[in-house]
Amino acid sequence: MKVPDVFVSVGSMMPFERLVTAMDAFAAAHPGLDVLIQIGRGKTEPAHARWVRMMPPADYKAMVAGCRLFVAHAGMGSIITAIEAGKPLLMLPRRQSLGEHNTEHQRATAVHVGSRPGLHVAEDEADLAARAEALLTNTGAPPAPIAPHASPELIANIKAFITA
Repeated sequence: MKVPDVFVSVGSMMPFERLVTAMDAFAAAHPGLDVLIQIGRGKTEPAHARWVRMMPPADYKAMVAGCRLFVAHAGMGSIITAIEAGKPLLMLPRRQSLGEHNTEHQRATAVHVGSRPGLHVAEDEADLAARAEALLTNTGAPPAPIAPHASPELIANIKAFITA
């Protein structure tokens, strides 16, 4: 599958129609950009962006690694994938008040991680489009890297705790 300019993911757990609709509108407004949306189990099938329901993990990681901008919900899997790939991530948190999740934990996650370099948070669909356009012009610093494994210090502390 061809790597897009903008890769959008709703995650693997539940639909996120608001994100799909907003990024399909963004694709319509930017016909020169290749936008690919992973829609999961959602009902909305984009009319202006390429889309897939799901993809194998290796393909998903390739899309994130190769795209110019990664857009997703504020799920930890998306955040970690963006950081590991060194890709800017623009997040639109799911909202409990809009029936998109059962708690407001994604807003809390976004507030907590949104100040890290390379991780950006949109407040709503209009802000999402404006930030996506700005980030495609200037992505800024990539996300701060994280180690793929726990540090030796953390492992030693856990071992000490378990054996105590």
